[in-house]
Amino acid sequence: VQLQAFGGGLVQAGGSLRLSCAASGSIATINEMGWYRRTPGKQRELVAAVFSDGTTNYADSAKGRFTISGDNAKKTVALQMNSLESEDTGVYYCKAVRWGFKEYWGQGTLVTVSS
Repeated sequence: VQLQAFGGGLVQAGGSLRLSCAASGSIATINEMGWYRRTPGKQRELVAAVFSDGTTNYADSAKGRFTISGDNAKKTVALQMNSLESEDTGVYYCKAVRWGFKEYWGQGTLVTVSS
């Protein structure tokens, strides 16, 4: 499985960005896709995830501001980020999980929020 992430960039505080990720390869058994991030001084953490049944999971910091959406057939996932804050600055990684809990990671995309 290969993951290609798109989006990211520089935005002012209060602005919005959209991240997208597409999986390719042996994608049929992917049952979870999501976004993680590594912010300065912190370990990589969950931002949001979507499962093949449509359920979602958000970090507390993302609730109310970010929306994750996925296309289970195409194995794509998007993260709409609104009301961005300087604390959201970091490298965002797309992740896919196949049945059996094998994980795959994208290359990371930088999000910079200026205050």
